[in-house]
Amino acid sequence: MTTAPMIHGHCDPRFLAVRDAFAANFAAGREVGASFATTVEGELVVDLWGGYADAATTRPWERDTIVNVFSTTKAMTALCAHLLVDRGQLDLDAPVTRYWPEFGQAGKERITTRHLLTHSAGLAALRRSLPTEALYDWTRMVEALAAETPWWEPGSANGYHAMTYGYLVGEVVRRLTGKTLGRFLRDEVTAPLGADFHIGLAPSEDARVAEMVPPSAAEAAAAYPSKGGDPQSLSARALNNPPLRPEFGNRPEWRRAEIPAANGHGNARSVARVMAALACGGRLGGVRLLGEQTIAKAIEEQRYAKDLVLGFKMRWGLGFMLTSRELPLGPNPRTFGHGGWGGSLGFADLDARVSWAYIMNKMSPGTTGDTRAAGILAALYGSL
Repeated sequence: MTTAPMIHGHCDPRFLAVRDAFAANFAAGREVGASFATTVEGELVVDLWGGYADAATTRPWERDTIVNVFSTTKAMTALCAHLLVDRGQLDLDAPVTRYWPEFGQAGKERITTRHLLTHSAGLAALRRSLPTEALYDWTRMVEALAAETPWWEPGSANGYHAMTYGYLVGEVVRRLTGKTLGRFLRDEVTAPLGADFHIGLAPSEDARVAEMVPPSAAEAAAAYPSKGGDPQSLSARALNNPPLRPEFGNRPEWRRAEIPAANGHGNARSVARVMAALACGGRLGGVRLLGEQTIAKAIEEQRYAKDLVLGFKMRWGLGFMLTSRELPLGPNPRTFGHGGWGGSLGFADLDARVSWAYIMNKMSPGTTGDTRAAGILAALYGSL
């Protein structure tokens, strides 16, 4: 019988049930390595980690281990856009062509940044097949998107822009600031906050990156018993053009690139710290990111409908997932953030002034049905 890994870190006595719930996932064999963190009123009250940073379970998950968080990255990308809104540099209802003139091709003249942030621009997929290497080539991706025709009338529906979201929003940020999304995030958010989160990872950080552990073939088959369908469909192309597999997250070229929809690297502490600034009304310590009115507008419901790519209902603010009946993220209505492929989560709760993040390397096979964070979350809110 295998002994569950030791849980490390800090947990205020009030939140010992959170530590127990975090440990229970390891005891049940549901984790390889993971971290969980919570802030209340901006103060770090839970900072836990445990397990292993590799599939072979030879390298312990350390305090400063970081890992690819896939689409949890999108919360950081949305935040960058809202910084520009807050500063009066970005008008969400102006045509994207105001900032990116080449974008106005093939029926996209009236698409706005609001459409980009709400996954309603009709650009969830590319019709022309591209190789995986295109993911690492910013110019190639934005030129392909500038030439693409919308798959539906912009603003009339939402379909998850799984990969294209980051290039679209990121290019608007780049045109306005002259900085790549990763550089802008570092200069304006993570460096001022002292948050260990990166979009575009330096080689010097590789030694502390945990290995992503994809689901086994049996787990994937159980989650997707009828996988198949038309490879030319919107869903197939949105999720696999350019081709993407979980293990790509372990490649050096994936880490070096800036893929603002999917290749952020961090841990629960760093994600929770950024989200803490939002949970506290836009300020943390002496750092001001956003005004309270900007946050209020960012989390107003924009879309709540069946997603054309994912096939189930999604409730969107402006770039942030909002808590909903389908995706309950605690008891409070003003809870927002983003989740990532495999199970990572990073959220802020404005009502409780709480932030929390769950970051792991063992990926769940489906986009729904992963309950590892649910038990921790129940313990968290039961302790408040």
